Amino acid sequence: MSQRPSRARAAANRRIRVLVAAMVVLIGLMGARAAFLGVVRADELTDVAREAQRRETAIPAPRGAIVSSDKQMLAVDQLTATITASPYLIENPAAVARQIGPILRIPVAELVEKVSGEGQYALLASNVDQTRTRRIREMKIVGIHFADSYTRFFPYRDKAAQVIGLVGNEGEGQTGLEARHDDDLRGIAGTRLDARDARYDSTVNELARTDPKPGKTVTLTLNAGIQDKVMSILTETVETYGATGASAIVMNPKDGSIITMATVPSFDPNERKKTLTDQVLLNSAPTWRLYEPGSTFKVVTVAGALEDNVVTPTTLFTLEPTVTLFPNDPASRQTLGEAHRDTRVTYSTTEIIAESSNVGTYKIAEKLGEARVQEWIRRFGFGARTGIDSSEEIGLVRKDEDWSGTSILSIPIGQGITVTLAQMARAYAAIANGGQLVTPHLVRDVAGVTPARPVATQILSPETATQMNEMLKGVVSDNGTGTKAEVPGFEVAGKTGTTRKRNEETGQYEDRYVASFIGYLPADDPQLLIAVAVDEPTKTSFYGGDVAAPAFTRIATFSLQQLGINP
Repeated sequence: MSQRPSRARAAANRRIRVLVAAMVVLIGLMGARAAFLGVVRADELTDVAREAQRRETAIPAPRGAIVSSDKQMLAVDQLTATITASPYLIENPAAVARQIGPILRIPVAELVEKVSGEGQYALLASNVDQTRTRRIREMKIVGIHFADSYTRFFPYRDKAAQVIGLVGNEGEGQTGLEARHDDDLRGIAGTRLDARDARYDSTVNELARTDPKPGKTVTLTLNAGIQDKVMSILTETVETYGATGASAIVMNPKDGSIITMATVPSFDPNERKKTLTDQVLLNSAPTWRLYEPGSTFKVVTVAGALEDNVVTPTTLFTLEPTVTLFPNDPASRQTLGEAHRDTRVTYSTTEIIAESSNVGTYKIAEKLGEARVQEWIRRFGFGARTGIDSSEEIGLVRKDEDWSGTSILSIPIGQGITVTLAQMARAYAAIANGGQLVTPHLVRDVAGVTPARPVATQILSPETATQMNEMLKGVVSDNGTGTKAEVPGFEVAGKTGTTRKRNEETGQYEDRYVASFIGYLPADDPQLLIAVAVDEPTKTSFYGGDVAAPAFTRIATFSLQQLGINP
């Protein structure tokens, strides 16, 4: 019996010795591992720990400014901040929300929800101005973080919105000049390497830095003072005549530089949410809005006929009050009448322009012929882009094979063709400057460098341009339709236009009109060309000579004073 306990104790002792030995081996291994980590891999582990406490962040680059010719900022980046939170670091979410909620203009209850919990990241607000950011920074709240950002600001708000365009949330140009010159305006972001504290909450020190490179400044030919005034004149014109909208272009006809390009209604690009839900306003600029030009288009037909020696300024035409093509075919029959005359007259080519005779223009087009009318439409640049350094539509010009037997009645008088106001301004500039088709442009230089531009094309002889100039002077006289476009002290040359609008669904013309006037001055040495179009005037009158011509006079008078142009 006594031997059994002895054997049990012996077995227990062996187990204890085995366990002790195992523990000694384990401690040895741990010691060896510690020695290995402390000696062999010490530098490597130190580097890992150090890297874990480093953070590389991008330093945003400011977008280049867009500046007017009179040195006004039209678009500029403002330094703002993106404010975020690490909820797991915030000990009292309710107190924090009460502190910063009113500053960020966020309801306290909403902010409590954002800064509560164990999350590591929560976006609180973007594009926060520096004044509010500074107030929150000074509170030194653990768990609230700040990152510099830039927000695009448009000081002139709605005054040049369609021209300047919009910038997206990532700082990319979306429309207008912002999109067209995005590569120039975008800067190059920098980087910053920071050492963080043990909690990864705040920066201990900056280890390395690459500074950002700002975008280039784009300087325009646009005059901000004139742009502002023109917008006011257009707004008043719309209100006075009960119109739906209006556009105007002020241009130097000699080189195509745009002094003003304005449209109402407009939009405030600083109010992004409202702007992005009203896309129709983005397509209303004078380079986008398409319309049938009506009588202002008659200069194309007459200039072509003069250049081709089909008529002279004194060629006489006997004109009935109406003319009808295919009178015996009800399906094809079409009648063209005069707007202001119901008797037979004899007009010269000059009088046809001065009186804006539809029948007279048809007679000239008939002598010129369909093929040549079509060729002159193309030579004046219609159906193609003007080359302006902004987005633009090209309009609708019928192909040769699409002309019907009655197209010769409508197209030469500006119906059955769609154009932009920029195209029309360019066509009149060719008459004003001695026959050269110039390229309209808005950009004067990029960081001091003038962009390359196409060489002007001579489309009319100087003699024909002079003849057309004399005729257009007659429009703005006591015997013409543009009397209300007179500017005291200056001789004006120009043309009125009144055209009915077509219903896009039915294809039928309705009693809705576009009233326009395009002219330049001083007539014998043109410094300014001004094109005005008023959409759907409903009060008092709808004629271009009554509605658009007075706006032309007001725009011209102010622009001449601002630019110091004398008679």
